[in-house]
Amino acid sequence: MIKALLSTLMLYGSLACSIQAQTMHVADTSTYLSSIKKELQRVWPDNRTIHLVFHGHSVPAGYGDRHEVHTLTSYPYQLLGLLKARYPYAVINVIVTAIGGENSIQGEKRLVKEVFPHQADVLFIDYALNDRFQDKEQVKKAYESMIQQALQRGIKVVLVTPSPDQRLDISDPANPLEAFADQIQALATKYQIGLADPYARFKTIAKQGDVKHLMESVNHPNEKGHMIIAEELMRFF
Repeated sequence: MIKALLSTLMLYGSLACSIQAQTMHVADTSTYLSSIKKELQRVWPDNRTIHLVFHGHSVPAGYGDRHEVHTLTSYPYQLLGLLKARYPYAVINVIVTAIGGENSIQGEKRLVKEVFPHQADVLFIDYALNDRFQDKEQVKKAYESMIQQALQRGIKVVLVTPSPDQRLDISDPANPLEAFADQIQALATKYQIGLADPYARFKTIAKQGDVKHLMESVNHPNEKGHMIIAEELMRFF
């Protein structure tokens, strides 16, 4: 009798775990920002400014070759162009808090003083390209801290997987970026937040040939490369 009861409990436990695993997923791109999309459709005087904050390293900051900064062709501003084409009545404020050379461990420390004062509606986090030089567990802690603090403030969060570094073969699953891209996806799943995955797009292109035509420098995308990232973000809008 006891064995039968234990077997039944184990069965229910396994089923519960299976159901939970099936229901855990990243946020649906078509619905995650539904409330923001509704705001973007409002017309004056019923509209308000929508604040999009991009936190990360040199790529969202717009760095190109020889330390030049191409702000207007960086993906935050290309996304702005795409958004304005779709939402002509919207007032959208693009705020870039990214710093060249920074990793997520450093970025987490700036969150309260330099990011949250901007009252973001959506916070995009893009650090993986530089995080590969850091301890993976420390990077995870930094990401979780940023995600939790943002969610506590009612901010929508979208994690961004890395763009290429030409010193790495991103078509090879053993390349160092792969583990950090996987970790970002796992965190997006855990917290059921947004995941923009340009890394998958770039990998597909790399497998078909190479990504040189999308790169301004060894580790910074050119205008076309930035557009790939912007298109992945635009899926949420």
